[in-house]
Amino acid sequence: MSDREPASWHGTTILTVRKGGKVVIGGDGQVSIGQTVIKHNAKKVRPIGKSGVIAGFAGATADAFTLFERLEAKLDQYPGQLMRACVELAKDWRTDKYLRRLEAMMIVADRTTSLVVTGTGDVLEPEGGVAGIGSGGNYALSAAKALLDTDKDAEAIVRKAMAIAAEICIYTNDKLTLEILDAE
Repeated sequence: MSDREPASWHGTTILTVRKGGKVVIGGDGQVSIGQTVIKHNAKKVRPIGKSGVIAGFAGATADAFTLFERLEAKLDQYPGQLMRACVELAKDWRTDKYLRRLEAMMIVADRTTSLVVTGTGDVLEPEGGVAGIGSGGNYALSAAKALLDTDKDAEAIVRKAMAIAAEICIYTNDKLTLEILDAE
C-alpha cells in the first residue's frame, strides 16, 4: 500500500434469519483497518426509531448512520410500509449526489418483511427469510441455510452461523449484537 492510499476498513458480518415467529438480525463487533483490529465490540445492529424496524449495516460507519437517519425519516413518511420506505431510500441513494458516495449496505426487517438495501438501488427480499452481508456474510449465510431445517430457532441459528463465520473470516469476530422481533 502506498503512502497516499488510505488504509481500507474491513469488517462486519450481518445475518438475518426469519423462522418460527421470530426475525433476528445479528452482527459481529470487529472493525479493522488494514491488518489491525481497531475495535472488538462495535454495535452494527440496532432498532430504527420507534417504527418496529431493526437493521444491521456493513460498510463505513458514518455512512451507515446517515442511511439509518434517512431510513428513519422515510419510515416516518411512510409508516408501516417498510418496503416503500426502503425503495424510496434506494431511489434517493442512487440519484442524490451526496448519498451516491456512501459506502454501506443494510439488512432491515420488521414483523413481516426482511430486506437487503444497497447503494446500487437494490431492495431485495431474501429467499427463505435468510440473508447475509459484509466480509463474512456468505459464510454466515451458508451456515444459516444449512441450519434452517434443524430444530434450532432463529436466534440459535444466527448465533451458530455467526460463530462459524467468525472461525473462517478474519474480519469477523464472536462479539455479537442481536436484535429480535416477533414476526407474523
